[in-house]
Amino acid sequence: MTYQPTIGLEIHVELKTATKMFCGCLNEPDEKKPNFNVCPVCLGHPGTLPTINKKAVEAVLKLGLALNGNPSTGGSKFDRKNYFYPDLPKGYQISQYDKPLISGGELKGIKIRRVHLEEDTARLLHGGVSAGTEQSSSFADFNRAGVPLMELVTEPDIKNGKEAVAFARELQLILRYLGISDADMEKGHMRIEANVSVSKDSELGTKVEVKNLNSFRAAEEAIDYEIKRQTGVLEKREKVVQETRGWNENKKITVSQRIKEEAHDYRYFPEPDLPVLNLGEFRLEEIKAEIPELPEQIRTRFSKEYGLSPEQAEILVVDRRLAEYFEESASELFSEISEDENKFKNIQLLFNYLASDLKGLLNEKCLDIGDLKISPENFSDLVVLIIKGELSSRLAKDILREMAESGLDPRRIIAEKNLSQISDEKIIEQAVAEVIAQNNKAVEDYRNGKESAAQFLVGQSMKKSGGRADPRKIREILNRLLSS
Repeated sequence: MTYQPTIGLEIHVELKTATKMFCGCLNEPDEKKPNFNVCPVCLGHPGTLPTINKKAVEAVLKLGLALNGNPSTGGSKFDRKNYFYPDLPKGYQISQYDKPLISGGELKGIKIRRVHLEEDTARLLHGGVSAGTEQSSSFADFNRAGVPLMELVTEPDIKNGKEAVAFARELQLILRYLGISDADMEKGHMRIEANVSVSKDSELGTKVEVKNLNSFRAAEEAIDYEIKRQTGVLEKREKVVQETRGWNENKKITVSQRIKEEAHDYRYFPEPDLPVLNLGEFRLEEIKAEIPELPEQIRTRFSKEYGLSPEQAEILVVDRRLAEYFEESASELFSEISEDENKFKNIQLLFNYLASDLKGLLNEKCLDIGDLKISPENFSDLVVLIIKGELSSRLAKDILREMAESGLDPRRIIAEKNLSQISDEKIIEQAVAEVIAQNNKAVEDYRNGKESAAQFLVGQSMKKSGGRADPRKIREILNRLLSS
């Protein structure tokens, strides 16, 4: 019998604001000193009153509008979500229940149910032994308590782990393009929870929530494992238990944690210390105008304008600054060489040097594109020199490395180090003739049609010219001399 899996995601994202959600404490995710960025409000002291972080509200509205969601027209309000746990200093969490900031929307064909705003909890640290005892201890760091936390809930439109991860990756990109979160999963800025059910007909099966998904790989593996586990339960004619399960990374299995709570278990009620938000007062048209070109729009445009393949466009899109660097370089290229002259061929050369050689230098030096000393204009100049035949590919790689060290433009480096390409055919012919005379075996193999021999002779000729000869010219002369 075929079973149908149904998955919905709940994705929590820490927003990149200067201060926390309901107080003036700094929002510093990298703060190492425990319980440093705290105050009576985020520690839940009696008698303190929260105030709403307007920037956090605007960030959620910006994401909602980018995803074609609908801001709440009847007013959006905050609610108290009541539960008792050591990471919750007040004994309740200020969240949103029936009137979220955003309803609806869509991303990668998956419908979005809601996007709402709440406060994050403290971070619990487990391990270590208490002084004078044999028992392990847990510690609470409240630096994170009260940090603005956005929660996005999808409809149950997802069918497997791969689809879930594709959605989450695209959301991560959009958050970064909007500048509202770094969405770094390793640092806990973005956390994924999956609601998984399996059924054999059109009715949804029993929902199981899977937590502790702190990487895209973990999310895909946990979802697919849970589908397999629930299918096995149903095939034995047993019932799936509605519960919360955690992902065990070492064993690659989900494990039961607790019986799943329902909304009524949290005893939601309106937060009495915060006003209802009239979203009409939040300059929605201005916020919408601030939304930049988003990843999917850039993919489409790069394909149309530059002839890039989907795979090539993706290499650029995943890093917004790299995409911007490419575009600036392409613009400089077209200012030197007409777009009508082999446009796509020239762009391919530019892309190849950027995606292989330039990115290789960045990886080697553990830098990102913002730390690069090579300006888009100078990078484009290097490619122009190659296109015009003034610089060999071999020399270009060396000059690019020098540019990364010094920040100088390529023409100046060529002039200072006398690296210009040899154009005198007599000098090239002399170098080739010497290589032929010194490599009788390779010459014989070349005449027998071995391509490897031809490549060897060209390489040796390049070496003899100090890398300054055009390899195409070398091959022409090699063919002429060995066929005469």
